[in-house]
Amino acid sequence: MKVYLLSLCVLFFPLHAHAGAADELARNTAWVVLASALVFFMQAGFALLESGMSRAKNAVNVMMKNYMDGCVGGIVFWLVGFGLMFGANATGWYGMSHFAPHRGEAWDFTFLLFQMMFAATAATIASGAMAERTRYAGYLVGAVVISGFIYPVFGSWVWSGIYGGQGWLAKLGFIDFAGSTVVHSVGAWCALAGILVLGPRLGRFAADGTPRAIPGHNLGLVTLGGFILWVGWFGFNAGSTLAMNHSLGLIALNTHLAAAGGAIGALLMLRGTSSPILLTTTINGSLGGLVGVTAGCATMLPGFAILTGLVAGAVVVLGMRLLDSLRLDDVVGAVPVHGFCGVWGTVAAGLFFEGDLFNWERVGVQLLGAGAAFLWAFPMALALYLVLARTIGLRTPTQDEQRGLDYSEHAEVGYPEFNQQVTFDASELNRRS
Repeated sequence: MKVYLLSLCVLFFPLHAHAGAADELARNTAWVVLASALVFFMQAGFALLESGMSRAKNAVNVMMKNYMDGCVGGIVFWLVGFGLMFGANATGWYGMSHFAPHRGEAWDFTFLLFQMMFAATAATIASGAMAERTRYAGYLVGAVVISGFIYPVFGSWVWSGIYGGQGWLAKLGFIDFAGSTVVHSVGAWCALAGILVLGPRLGRFAADGTPRAIPGHNLGLVTLGGFILWVGWFGFNAGSTLAMNHSLGLIALNTHLAAAGGAIGALLMLRGTSSPILLTTTINGSLGGLVGVTAGCATMLPGFAILTGLVAGAVVVLGMRLLDSLRLDDVVGAVPVHGFCGVWGTVAAGLFFEGDLFNWERVGVQLLGAGAAFLWAFPMALALYLVLARTIGLRTPTQDEQRGLDYSEHAEVGYPEFNQQVTFDASELNRRS
């Protein structure tokens, strides 16, 4: 009898342990798939916010760019980007396996899905900055190169190692939990290159360089887009645990507090400089707080998350003014929100590291990583957009910009009731084609 009971124990406990591991994998998979859906929903947030900040005559064009860069970017990331970013990285510079993954373990596909959403986020950041004067085909080619090459190569320096090897920045101890630099700053430096090549919109600056405001057409869409991005960011940050564990609460709390702090920081900076309290700037402040906390959301305490957000909100306001002074036309403020706040958040992750505050050696590594992102992404994107400008074309003709890209690029308009002449012309164009 004792031998029989001992045999049952030997058989049961390994099965029980195996069942426990399977249950844990199922829970983690469910959480990461849900987080992936939340990050994908951020595309809707970007579409609403960027469209609302643009003029009505370009609403369809902005929506189309956000819709399609996730599509073409997702395919190219599956084809080459995932392998470059997460494949076996023997050199520390780029991956060399897992291109176009077609077979693998169940978790491989879950991880691929989640990371594909991050690639779409990096690519779509340039959309809003370059709005209202960019050829649709040129923009999509740029999105493909960002998703399939520029973003994955830098990402391999920080996040690779899953299938062997490790990126050179990761070896130095660089901290970027969910992508303040890897996703947001890289996307912003690509956007900066784009607006430099394009130049400002017609009438954006006076002859003496004085900036002229070009208001967006629908602040309701901007507000709704801001809320959707805020919600999606819980999946962006907390989903980066890749597991359903006890750290989710702190990460989600820090995410929320930083967003709130960012809005307050922008409000205080506007008030402190006797400027109007603009809705668009306030929402951008909260987004700056979200970008800022993304690097350190898992390694800082809530008070420091609030401080990170407060500073990020002020950085957004000052950054937008800096671009105006340089005559750089960023329609939605993407460079200050994602670029400048991404740098600040990366530094903050080193400053406010729980249990080892203000370690200047760590801060130095953080600055090195932020600088490496700029030195990689900006020149590569600048070369990309210059080539596009000289080949298939990047900026729309003056007449098309005046009429609106909805008509010139897509032969449809977002608000036909308010522009009967364009609606008629577009109908004629469709009938003849």
